[in-house]
This record gives sequence, structure tokens and C-alpha cells, in this order.
Amino acid sequence: MNIDGIWSTAGNAWLLVSAALVLFMTPGLALFYGGLDRGRNLANMMMMNFWCLLVVPVLWVVLGFSLAQVPFDAGWIGGFDHAFLRGLGVTGEDGGFALMVVAFLGMFAVITPALISGAVAGRMRFRAWAVFVPVWVLLVYVPVFKWIYGGWLGSRGSLDFAGGTAIHVNAGIAALACVLVLGRRRAFPDRVPAPHSLPLVMIGAGILWFGWFGFNAGSAPAALASMGTAIQAFMNTFLAAASGGLAWLAVDALRGRKATNVAVASGIVAGLVAVTPGAGYVTGMSAVAIGIVAGAVCPLAVGIKVRLGYDDALDVVGVHFVAGLLGSLLVGVFADPGYFGASHKAGLLAGGGASLLLEQLLANGAVIVYSFVVTALIMLALKATVGVRADEGSEDAGLDATEHGEHAYVAD
Repeated sequence: MNIDGIWSTAGNAWLLVSAALVLFMTPGLALFYGGLDRGRNLANMMMMNFWCLLVVPVLWVVLGFSLAQVPFDAGWIGGFDHAFLRGLGVTGEDGGFALMVVAFLGMFAVITPALISGAVAGRMRFRAWAVFVPVWVLLVYVPVFKWIYGGWLGSRGSLDFAGGTAIHVNAGIAALACVLVLGRRRAFPDRVPAPHSLPLVMIGAGILWFGWFGFNAGSAPAALASMGTAIQAFMNTFLAAASGGLAWLAVDALRGRKATNVAVASGIVAGLVAVTPGAGYVTGMSAVAIGIVAGAVCPLAVGIKVRLGYDDALDVVGVHFVAGLLGSLLVGVFADPGYFGASHKAGLLAGGGASLLLEQLLANGAVIVYSFVVTALIMLALKATVGVRADEGSEDAGLDATEHGEHAYVAD
């Protein structure tokens, strides 16, 4: 029996399914964020996320993919070889595999700027967001993706299996830059409203968990990896999410707090984020440890925003940035190439010394500096031109009515 041939066919099918799963994550994120926000901002949050679903795929195939992926070298940016999908189709020797990869990676490009929407919830003008998304994707996401996967950082030996640095650290630090330029909500920190719909939060978290199996396990065939790597990434995703939720609840219990749905949902997401960079590089019990670390540290990181005075509305910095950074650094501790038969460096606990950990520090440090600076410049340019901040009346009334002329909830 030709196992390689079977996996090639099955891998292609799984990659198509994974692409759909990752796409489904963005509506799930909209529900998750929307439930955490005020009810009068739900339609705005849905629109911010669906705007990413509208504009990013077109931008990705016109220019983004070509700049992010071509050529695979140690350079800073790709070329224009595949702009406008040039040379990509189903009639070539690969039978359309390259086109399928474009679609799969495009789903990651969609959700990355969508993550930032949670930080600016309730106070950013939609017209500013509409411009911010495509500009940020081209100036920040595309070059960072290139550096991590095949560019100067990846060629040095840093590892990021499915987007811990390129997506979560990148979007998380960009979210911090956005809120610093945008400013605080009028009610922050004394009268911040509670989540308006816990059912939406939990449904959104469930969709994210479901889609994350495509996010992580789908990245194995996308990288032409083995069937075993995909299976391990799937299991790691399952275990890290569960352990992250348990750890968050445990931290809250130690602080004398009750078990809440928001804690469970936040812990699940923290675990998912943290395991993403190492999903295909670590064994299952390492994934449990990664989830526990993220679930324990992130609730503490979320509380820092009040003391530091920055208004990250839905804790994008405290969860996505912190968990993404933790998970990426823990790759330097737990990565085990011997287990997977891979050629990458080993982590500390696998006898590899500190070399990989240092590469992880360098890669994340470079992305943090670049993403923060360029994002802040984009926001300052928008502030000086189209304006980024909703006025006080609009913020109080809710952005559903003032930005979109509609309401998420309408009384009969």
C-alpha cells in the first residue's frame, strides 16, 4: 500500500477542509468579541470582522501572497511573480496545490487584522478601520509573514508552526499601538460595562476552538509535513485549550473569584494561542504544560492594563500578545525534533541548549518592534486625515446606530 500517495490525496482534502475551518474562525471571533462588548456595538463588531473577510482575500491574491511568499529566501520581502494569481492554477504540474495553499494562507491573513478589532472596540470610526485593515496587511502582516516563513528570521532557525509570532504576537502588539493612539473609552477604567451576552461569548469560543484544529493541524500538510505531525498538532490543540481553561479557573479561584464563563472562554483561547507556534514541534504533555502556563499568566497580564492605563477593550494584548509570546518562547524549551524526525533545532528539554530559545527571542523581538512602530505610524496618519476616534455622543449611543444606521437588537 502506498501510504505516501494516500496521504497526498488525504492531505489535500484536509487542507481544503482546514481552509474552511480557519475562515469560520473569523465569524466566531466576531461573536466572541461581540458578546464581550456592549450590545449597542455588536453590529459594529460584526462589520469590523466581516470587513476583513471582504477586503483581505482580494488584497491577498492581488499582491499579498506574492510579496509574502515568493521567493523563499533570506530576504526581506517577496516579489511580484504571483501577483494577480499569475502562474497559479489547476492545470499545472502540481494539480492546483499552490493555488490551494494561497487559499489556506489567505484565511490566516483574514483573521490576523480581525484580532485587533477587539482592542479598539466601541470607539474606532469604521471608515478609519476600513482603511487601516488593507494598509496594515500590506505594510505589517505581509513582511512579517515573509520574515518568519522563509525570510531572514526563519532562515536563521526560529520556529513558528502555525502563526504564534506572525499572527498573535504581531496582532497583539499592533493592538497596543492602536489603543495608545486611539485613547481610552470614556468609561475606562471606572465604569467599563460587563459583557452583554455570555451565550455569544461561549458560542464564539466554541467556534474558535473548532476552527483552530484547521488552523494548527491544517498547517502540517500545508508545509508538506507527515501525517503524524498533523495528528500531533491536532492533539496538542485539543489539550492546550482544555488545560488553558482549567488554569485560568484555578488562578481565579486562588484570587477568591467565582468560576465564570468569561474565564473559561478566555483560558481556552489563551491555551490555543500559546500552543499555535509549537503545535507541530512538541509532544502532547508539553502542550498541556504550555496551556497551563498561558492560562495562569494571561489573567494576571489582563489586570495590568488598568495599572498601566492603556484601554485594551477586550484584552487582545493580555491574551493574544502574551500567550503568543509565551508559546513562542516555550518552543525553545519543548521542541523535540527527534520525536518528529525533523531537521529543526531542539529545545532546552530535548538537549538542544539555548540556541533555539535565543532565536525565538530574536524573532519575536524584531516583530514586536517593527509591528508596533509601523502600526503606530499608520494610526497617526489616519488620525491626521480621516480621523480614528468616534465622538463622545457616538460612543455613548453605540457605534451600531452612529456608524452603520442599524441595531443588533430591535424591539418588536
